[in-house]
Amino acid sequence: MKATGQIIRSYGRRFIVECGDTEYDATTRAKRVDYACGDWVDITIQNKEQAVIEGTQERRSLLYRQDDWKTKVIAANVTRILFVSAAVPSPSEELLGRCLIAAEAADIDPVIIVNKSDLPETAAWLKKLELYQQLGYQVVVLSALENADAIRPFLAGHTSVLVGQSGMGKSTLTNALLPHVNARVGDISTALDTGRHTTTHAALYHLDENSQLIDSPGLQAFGLAHIAATDFIYYFPEMRPLIGQCRFHNCSHRNEPDCAIKAAAARGDIAPHRLELFQRLISGKLD
Repeated sequence: MKATGQIIRSYGRRFIVECGDTEYDATTRAKRVDYACGDWVDITIQNKEQAVIEGTQERRSLLYRQDDWKTKVIAANVTRILFVSAAVPSPSEELLGRCLIAAEAADIDPVIIVNKSDLPETAAWLKKLELYQQLGYQVVVLSALENADAIRPFLAGHTSVLVGQSGMGKSTLTNALLPHVNARVGDISTALDTGRHTTTHAALYHLDENSQLIDSPGLQAFGLAHIAATDFIYYFPEMRPLIGQCRFHNCSHRNEPDCAIKAAAARGDIAPHRLELFQRLISGKLD
């Protein structure tokens, strides 16, 4: 029997597909594993519990990361990315920058969440995030244990995915929004200054009939090898107005004279660490 359903959990080569009121344990044809949580898929139902995924329907979006060796899909058909951060364990501004680029490239609206707002270290992290607010990114400050509802207006009508480092409170936030879910929550390893990986697979939850939330495993890196060197400039909001203003059309924005990007950085219009990230990303493709 043929049917269409949505992947609501992914476990490597196995997937849970929701079809109406029924959930099927589904496998794929020919070892294909590039399906993602949130995908709408065509399935062949084998019995009351099992099905085979035959193919995916057209995606509205696909969030994924790629390095020189492999591609890792994160979520499909999402309209909003919630980057969950906190002052403890130490947040990675590099990871934030890379996730924002991935969001821009996939045409997915990003929101930066600052969790654990009661921590004294939060003030310093918020100071760093002022730059991103100036670039037009929304920042929401909350404590998942006390006022998680502050994020609900940003979830309404969206399929949202939670991304971020381990230990930042993604699963705690999911539990607060959906108490019946009981997502796994881990402790912080103070010795390593990092969170323990507790979410090992992506899972989709229904907030209401128009809103869905996907919790994803913690990230420590976000490869952007799938983005062409010439495209990165489009995904830095502060650099977009400067496109085409360099003397050379193929400017690498490193050593050429009359480079609009370097000139803007010298004026203070582009933060040094943002320029450094941009140059590093394009250098990896040009060298």
